[in-house]
Order: sequence, then structure tokens, then C-alpha cells
Amino acid sequence: MKKEKVPLTFENIRAVHAERHDEIKERLAEFRSVWLGGSDLRLWEEMVFCFFTGGCSARMGIRSIEAVRHLLADGSQKDLAAALTGVHRYPNARSRYIVASRDHLTEHCGLRLREKLSSFADDMERRDWLVKDKGIKGLGYKEASHYLRNIGFSGYAILDKHVLNCLAELGLIDDPSPPTRRDRYIATETALRDLSSDLNIDMDEMDLVLWSMKTGEILK
Repeated sequence: MKKEKVPLTFENIRAVHAERHDEIKERLAEFRSVWLGGSDLRLWEEMVFCFFTGGCSARMGIRSIEAVRHLLADGSQKDLAAALTGVHRYPNARSRYIVASRDHLTEHCGLRLREKLSSFADDMERRDWLVKDKGIKGLGYKEASHYLRNIGFSGYAILDKHVLNCLAELGLIDDPSPPTRRDRYIATETALRDLSSDLNIDMDEMDLVLWSMKTGEILK
């Protein structure tokens, strides 16, 4: 549910967290249910959603997934592009991401994403694989973090423009531009983790609190 935006202060962060706590916990539980009960195709769908949100809105990502869900397993690039035309800003590029990544992951791990993601003992290594594997298209550190959060993993910050602007407004970072390098992403993520610790709010919940304070909504 969309709500009126409130000024960004430490006091208001606590207040919004308290007010929307049940809604936030429910949304995080929905993410965890994807990992607990979702198939590999469901995990693949969430990865594609994050291909769609890179440089675009979450709502565009949601509309795009709805348009191509029936094509995710074996649809051609041509059919995917046609389904995305008029729905996503970059139908040709994103359809190429889907096919190239699907082909690579099928060859690399049989598209058994649950097995592959479970194989990492280290959380950072899991995210690094998603970003650094050249066969997976369209996932930077923000998108990879978004994907892992959306399938039920915790402890990753989704540093989109809304969260970055919040951190800058609070004086916790100097530059709200998207951190593209690994070291800067982790440093900014640490700033969010420190804020969460200082305010005694779980970092996954903090991410949604700040996002909702900028957008008025809690989406995915």
C-alpha cells in the first residue's frame, strides 16, 4: 500500500519501521518462501526480474515478467523481444540477456540454480559469482543483491537510487551515485549496515524502510 512520504530523519526512520513493521516482515517472508518452496524455474524467473530492473523501475520489472513468464523456459530471443515491446524500455537488449544467460546457466549447471547457489559457503562469494560470471548478463552488484534478497537470502543491501539518496541525505556517504566497483559497493553497504545497527533495525528491513520512505511503497 502506498503511503505519504515523511521527512528523512533518524527518528522518522524508527517511526516508519514501527508503523510498517508487519508489512515489511510479510514481504520478507514472501521472499523466503521463494527459496523454501520455489522450483529452479521460479529462481530463474526472479533472476530475469532483476535483469529487467537494472536501470529501470521495479514496476516495469513486474510488468515485464508478467509479459514473458510463459517464455522463460524455452522462448526464443525473437519471441521474448516481441513480448517485451511496449512493456520494457529495452526489449531487444533484455531479451538477449535472457537467452544468453539461460544458455550459459544450462551449460554451466543445468539451470539448477538452487544447487549452484547452495554450493557457496560464503555470502560474498555467492554474490561475486553472479556479478563476475561473464555468461550471466545484466547483474551488477545492486541487481545481484536484489536477486538474492528476492529469493530469500539475507544480509545484502540493494543500493538503488532511493537508498543511496537516503544515505547521502543522512550524511553517511559523500556521493549518492551508484557504486559500480566492488570495493565501493561494499563500503556503501557497510554504511547501511552500520545505520541498521545504530537504530537496532535488521538491515533487510532497513532497506525496505528507506525505499518506502522515498517511494511511499513496499514492492520487490
